[in-house]
Amino acid sequence: MGKSEAESIGCSHCGEESFLKREPVYDGFAKSGEKLSCAGCGHVFENEADVPFKGRGGPSVFTDADRSADVDVFAKDEKGQICRYCTNYVVNPFTQRCSLHFKVVDATDTCPNFEEKKED
Repeated sequence: MGKSEAESIGCSHCGEESFLKREPVYDGFAKSGEKLSCAGCGHVFENEADVPFKGRGGPSVFTDADRSADVDVFAKDEKGQICRYCTNYVVNPFTQRCSLHFKVVDATDTCPNFEEKKED
């Protein structure tokens, strides 16, 4: 479990339901380990194997039948009919033009006369 998440324990020393408190232990300026203790009574556990964690999984209220169907956002071709992928799209350093309609366009404009550019 990530260190930023609260970890529920059933403390073997005080018998209460509490949280695990993690504190770094330093040897000079170098981290040499971690002190694991009960947030309620302060009892220190020797190592992580000695910590009496509560059930890590929560109650299963919902089943797979309750889940919604997967939504496939990109089911169609992502390129669509935007000018960037059209045969008639002409790029130069100053502007982009449509050679079919002879007008200035942006790469994300769309057109009903779209002709897909063939990749070499």
